[in-house]
Amino acid sequence: MSFEIICFDCDSTLSKIEGIDELARRVGLGEQLAKLTDAAMNGEVALEDIYGKRLDLIKPNRDAMLWLADFYISELVDGVQDVFAQLQQHDKTIHIISGGLLPAILPLAKLLNVPAENVHAVDVYFAENGDYAGYETNSPLARNGGKAEVVSALLKAHPPRRPSKGGEFLVMIGDGKTDLEAKQAGAKVIGFGGVVNRKLVRENADFFVSDENLTAILPFLFECVSE
Repeated sequence: MSFEIICFDCDSTLSKIEGIDELARRVGLGEQLAKLTDAAMNGEVALEDIYGKRLDLIKPNRDAMLWLADFYISELVDGVQDVFAQLQQHDKTIHIISGGLLPAILPLAKLLNVPAENVHAVDVYFAENGDYAGYETNSPLARNGGKAEVVSALLKAHPPRRPSKGGEFLVMIGDGKTDLEAKQAGAKVIGFGGVVNRKLVRENADFFVSDENLTAILPFLFECVSE
C-alpha cells in the first residue's frame, strides 16, 4: 500500500536553507548560531536548550519574517513543486511539520497549495511597531519530541481508513534528528540528504535518499517498501 498522510520538514528539505541560521546571518550572528542549529539536528544538544536562546539573540522583527519567507521560496529544493503536484493529484494529505517560524513558512505552503491549517510550526509575536515580541514557547515543535507529538495528534484525528502494516499510513520526510522522532508515534521516516547528509539520519531512517532532487522520494511514497 502507499502512504496516505505525507509530512514534510521545511528547512533543508523543502528549502535549501535553515531559516533561523539565515536570520542570524542577517544580523551578523550566522556562524555562532549555525553551530547550535547543527548540533541540535545531529542530536548533540536538546532543541529546547537552544530554541529561545537563538531567537533572543536575533530578535527577528516582522520585516525579517517577510524577508525569510521570500528566501525560503527562492531557495526551493529541486523537484519540490513536482512532488507536491503529484501527491495532490493522488489525493494525498500533505502536512508541513517544522521547528521553523510559522510566519515565514506559510507563504511557501501557499505556493505549494498546502492549507494553512496543515502547517505546523512555531509562531512568532510582534509589537505594534513590528519589533520582535517573543515566540510560542508552549509549541511542541520548539522542543525535542515535538514532531512525534504532532504526528500522534494527526493519527488520532485521521485514523487509517483501512488496516496498515506498521506505520505504512503516515510518513515523515526530513533531514534531522527531530524528524526521526516521528518514529516514536508510529510513522515511517524517509531521510532526505539532498541538502545536508547526516550520518544519524542515514543510519536510523526507515528509508534514505541522497539525491539533490526531492522527486527521489516518490517511489517510497507510492509503493511502501517493507523492511
